[in-house]
Amino acid sequence: MPRPKILLTRRWPSAVETVLSERFDATFNLEDLPMSTDAIADALRAYDAVLPTVSDKLPASVFAGGAIRTRILGNFGVGYNHIDIAAAKAQGIAVTNTPGVLTDCTADIAMLLLLSVARRGGEGERQIRAGEWKGWCPTHMIGTKVSGKTVGIIGFGRIGKAFAQRCHFGFGMDVVFYNRSTVDPAEAARYGARQLSTVEDVLTAADFVSLHCPGGAENRHLMNTARFSAMKPGAYLINTARGDVVDEAALIAALERGVIRGAGLDVYEAEPHVPDRLRALENVVLLPHLGSATEETRNAMGMKVVDNITDFFDGREPPDRVA
Repeated sequence: MPRPKILLTRRWPSAVETVLSERFDATFNLEDLPMSTDAIADALRAYDAVLPTVSDKLPASVFAGGAIRTRILGNFGVGYNHIDIAAAKAQGIAVTNTPGVLTDCTADIAMLLLLSVARRGGEGERQIRAGEWKGWCPTHMIGTKVSGKTVGIIGFGRIGKAFAQRCHFGFGMDVVFYNRSTVDPAEAARYGARQLSTVEDVLTAADFVSLHCPGGAENRHLMNTARFSAMKPGAYLINTARGDVVDEAALIAALERGVIRGAGLDVYEAEPHVPDRLRALENVVLLPHLGSATEETRNAMGMKVVDNITDFFDGREPPDRVA
């Protein structure tokens, strides 16, 4: 029996590509350039499995028109709001993701952003590289103390909990959070955290607000003009979740007008585009979607996909099926 024919939309860690080439008839995107929606639509008609990443776009249009060959989308990433799940299901296509393995590294990046924006690390490095530092003085580049402050977390899943643990036990921070469902108080206490009733309750209490909720229609622009106004004037926003959770135009206005003090961002509304006005701001730390970018985590994510599509083609239920 011929091996299933699969396509990777981008280059993956070499160790994972090796395993995929051994188990499947694998085609790799050797140029490692983003595929257009037309190219992805063509791939759905030519391959038994397509393995997209969170930067690919699979709207309903790519599934339209029939003649679909693909039976499974093995997504490289936890989030899958870039895939029209209803359209995929209508074509009988299974969808899997890669939960769990990137929890610690994404929480680490959120902590990096919080520390960097609070202590003006990005500004300081730019000043050094530009040869503009005049030496130490008592009033130079004063930031905000982190230890003992209140951090508010929106979304208390795996990553939200890991971030809470770092904040509370690493920096003695008071942790409050909003979660769509109720979390057992004893479970929340394991992370030094307590649940509040609304997003607004968290925003008014927190010195730092960190987003750890899913993207997609339900949470699109969860952080908007009204909610930035609800934050403390000296507060900071951290986003390692999804770009569409934040109304980017409203965030830029809030930063320019001093409604909030700063932001640390790893994700953006229209990646890889980052607005000029956002890049021009000194009170923002900007990272290029590095949340899961460690060798260990990216390999583990890839092997999650390998396990999912292997089980699928062997007639077993994929462990990380979302549709």
